[in-house]
Amino acid sequence: MARYAIGDIQGCHAEFRELLALTGFDAARDRLWLVGDLVNRGPESLAVLRDVMAMGDAATTVLGNHDFHLLTIAAGHRPPHRGDTLDTILAAPDRAQLVDWLQRRPLCVREGDDLLVHAGLLPAWRGAQAVALSREVEAVLAGSDAARFLGVLYGDEPSTWRDDLAGDDRLRAIVNAFTRMRFCTAEGKMELREKRGPPFTPAGYAPWFLQPARQSAPMRVVCGHWSTLGLAITPNMLMLDSGCLWGGALTAVDLDTRRLFQVPSRAPLAPVAPMPA
Repeated sequence: MARYAIGDIQGCHAEFRELLALTGFDAARDRLWLVGDLVNRGPESLAVLRDVMAMGDAATTVLGNHDFHLLTIAAGHRPPHRGDTLDTILAAPDRAQLVDWLQRRPLCVREGDDLLVHAGLLPAWRGAQAVALSREVEAVLAGSDAARFLGVLYGDEPSTWRDDLAGDDRLRAIVNAFTRMRFCTAEGKMELREKRGPPFTPAGYAPWFLQPARQSAPMRVVCGHWSTLGLAITPNMLMLDSGCLWGGALTAVDLDTRRLFQVPSRAPLAPVAPMPA
């Protein structure tokens, strides 16, 4: 059995299928870890969603910010953005099943010393705490309050994590950290607007993974989200958004051997603004 992690797909279905063939992935034998953002901006979001759902237990994915964007649109809380490619999902005959399946994905998965998230982890969060916080959001998304919560999900406040946060504020902060964060302070204050790389770090902040007191540092974090940073592989981090959507590549890593696989973008898009943070 091989275990592969794959970066942000975002509807790039042809590249996804080519990458699976390149790795030799077999759903009957192997397993996938997907860093989230399965959908949006790329040309075939519906095909990606259907493929991953059909893989069953062979594929594990966490929710990314573009996945949440789809959920909020499907719940009727916001219109699509210019440049979104979600219409085929919203009009699909199996829309209800696809949306329900996506809504029940976690925000953080732990296996041994590996953690899977979309964007990052706040400095104070250890692995066990991160999984517990993810489960708080999972419980709401799987329950009767899901539609209401999706309606109040968006916003940058509270910007600073505290263990005593409660209610929607607590859940929003958890989602923002796991799916939107790039920069934060040592005290857990998030800066959610700057999307460029470390040379543009806002004063007083640092990339989340460079915080010296980060409690998740002893674990290996598998993530994506930061396409302007690009592929970054260190002993304790696999950051796998190599910008397939924007002309880069779609990347997979064998989690056990660390062997790297890449396929080039087939139809890169020009940047469209505004994009969901």
